[in-house]
Formats: sequence, C-alpha cells, structure tokens
Amino acid sequence: MVVTDPDVLAGYRQDRAVDPDAGTALALVRPVTTAQVSTAVRWAHRHRVPIVPRGAGTGLSGGATAQDGALMLSTEKMREISVDTVTRTAVVQPGLLNAEVKRAVAQQGLWYPPDPSSFEICSIGGNAATNAGGLCCVKYGVTTDYVLGMEVVLADGTAVRLGGPRLKDSAGLSLTKLFVGSEGTLGIITELTLRLLPAQPPQSTVVATFPTITAATDAILAITGRLRPSMLEFMDAVAIGAVEDELRMGLDRDAAGLLVARSDAPGEHAGLEADIMLEACEKAGATEAFRTDDPDEGEAFCAARRFAIPAVERKGPLLLEDVGVPLPRLGDLITGIAEIAAHRQVLISVIAHAGDGNTHPLIVHDPNDAAESERAHLAFGEIMELAIGLGGTITGEHGVGRLKKAWLPDQLGPDVMALTRSIKDALDPHGILNPGAVL
Repeated sequence: MVVTDPDVLAGYRQDRAVDPDAGTALALVRPVTTAQVSTAVRWAHRHRVPIVPRGAGTGLSGGATAQDGALMLSTEKMREISVDTVTRTAVVQPGLLNAEVKRAVAQQGLWYPPDPSSFEICSIGGNAATNAGGLCCVKYGVTTDYVLGMEVVLADGTAVRLGGPRLKDSAGLSLTKLFVGSEGTLGIITELTLRLLPAQPPQSTVVATFPTITAATDAILAITGRLRPSMLEFMDAVAIGAVEDELRMGLDRDAAGLLVARSDAPGEHAGLEADIMLEACEKAGATEAFRTDDPDEGEAFCAARRFAIPAVERKGPLLLEDVGVPLPRLGDLITGIAEIAAHRQVLISVIAHAGDGNTHPLIVHDPNDAAESERAHLAFGEIMELAIGLGGTITGEHGVGRLKKAWLPDQLGPDVMALTRSIKDALDPHGILNPGAVL
C-alpha cells in the first residue's frame, strides 16, 4: 500500500526523539510480505530514491526521521509469528510488538527476555535494528543474543536468508550479527528467528534507598561482584520524586538514589541471592532496604522504574541520552553528569540499568527557550564526551540514529570509522538506505 496523503505522512515524520531536521517524505509504503519490501526497494534503487525504514516509531535517537524526497517504509503491517517448542525458537515478522512476541511465546511456556521499558509499544524489528536491551539484560543479554537468523532485503532489493533455528552454526561470516544494530543502514529486516528460553522462574525483589550516589554505586559494585541479578535498576532523586508525584507509592523523596534488584535463581536460591543483595545494600549505607517475595509488590517497583521516563517528562520535554560505561566508572559518570547539569544550569535526571553500566540521563528543557535549549544541547554533547572519556559508549541500546552520529568518530576512532564506512559502501553503494543515520 502506497500513501501520499500529507496528513498521513506527517504522522511518520518523527520518532520519539523529535529531530528538528526532519524532512518531508515522498510517500509511505506499508508492505505485508518480504516480496513487497523487495519490490519497493528495487524501485527505490532503480530511481535512486532514499528509503527510511520504520517500525513502531518509538526510537529515541532519530533513526526513523523522515528525509526530504524519501520513501518511508513502515513494517507495521508485517505481523506473522510461529513458535517451535522443540527448537525453542520463534519466527516473527518485524511489525509485531515486543510485548506481543512475549505473550505469544508465553502461551507455549517459553520466554523472550529482552525487555525495553517501551516493550508494550516498541516493535521487534526496531529492537533488532537498534540491538535493544532492557531491564533484564544484566543477566540475559540484549537482542543480538537472541537473534539466530533473519531474512533481510538488501539495497538492490535482493532478499537473503541468514542463519536459522540452529544454536550452533560456524559456517561463513557472522552476517546475522552484522545486521542487528545496523539501524536500517545495511538492509531491511523482514523476518527474525529468535531464540527462546523456558518461562522465567518466580523472582525475589530487593528495594533500597541511599543517602548518597556513592553509597548507591558502592552497593551496585558489591552486588555485581558476587552474583548476576536478573535485574538491577537505579533511579536518582529527580526520578524518585517524579515517580512518587504520579504513583504515590511512598517512595523516599529525600533519597539520593533508589535501587531495585531481583533474583530469579531456581527454588530457594532466589531468596539466598536476594539476601546477599540486601546485605550489600545495608553495608553500603542504605537508609532503608527490604526484600519481598510477593510477585505483585515486586512488579510494582519494576513498573515504577519503567515509568521513570514519562514521569520525568511531566517536568518538560526531554533530550534523552543512552550512555554506558564499565561498571567501576558508573559512579564517576553519574557524578560527572551532575556537574554538567550544574555548569549548564539544566535539570538532568539519571536512571540506569545499573547492573550493566547503561545510564539514561534525561535532560529537561524548554525547546521554545533558545538559551535553555542551547544549554541542554551542550550538556547532551558533554555527557557523551564524558562517557567516551571514561571508556564507555555513546549508546548502550537506543542506537546512534541522527542525533548522536557527530560523536561516533570520537568513540570509534578513524580506523574503525573507515572500516564501518567501507561496509556501508559495499552493501549500499548508492547510499539509499536510511541516509544520514549513524554515519
């Protein structure tokens, strides 16, 4: 289906990042099959028309921003799924939401672990395009760890099948992994073969608040030094207050930081691991720490953490970051961000997948206030420079998109940038696939 109605196209102009340089697309196509994707891409290749692939539009880095004269290709109508309980795999089309995949495989007693905070509204194809993570990735890994194979349409319209429902496969180059995280710049994913796990066991949950950031990060390092939690999440004082304003859970507004940690170890071992985490929090100086085995209570605290971004957004529009560092530098990153916020006179909240060092600084600003907007964007860049200087990354799971690409050379260096460009040029010699994203 091809759409040229300007009112419809306007709804596909941005993802959640709100790129100020978004253009006006030529048309929108919403294919249902791989063959239809190939037809659209062949036409674009023949006429040298750029193509911007798009999933659910929940991306946070401008990776699905419309470009002038481009063809927007939405995978939202591609929604087939089949589950194989013998191989513990699911074959899915990219338009399914992450939550829909989870629910479908759960009916077969299986589990798809990657769980971005937006899992109820983000597409599985978009997850693969950005190599999305989530709250449980500290133990279970990110999207690429679950992609066994795919069908992908190349820049000339050729559809190729990579990998498959095999847990072991050393034949040829690992091309499947090349396309995961490529943000639609190398090809358009039209099908994924996903590895599944048995249903997750019941979890024990530990919640702790801390008087200082140092105490919180000490607890994080103590926990990760002894075990691998199934979740280890952090919220700073701004996020705690914002969530409490909305949910009225009785969170400690005076706390500098809050941790939510979980264990899904089998049987009684979950409780034993929870006790270890509880002890680590208490020794680090927690003002309050407790354990619960009640699944509803535990899930309520997880939901509070997931709600942190929209809660902080109530304070004003956000510039969202996604920087990560090696765990020993997490405290330096969080305190450094606070120093940047003070220097630039902007409000910045920090939430984090603390167990893997991936933070989400949330920069609150008024885009209609030119001076404040400039300070916010300066802080945006300085936070990425800080992360790089600490041996980290400008993006742990959201992708580079268009908003972060200026800092990519600082992280990768000239040799790796040249290698990356050579791969892009080899697979997309005319540069029609998501131009302006990543590179």
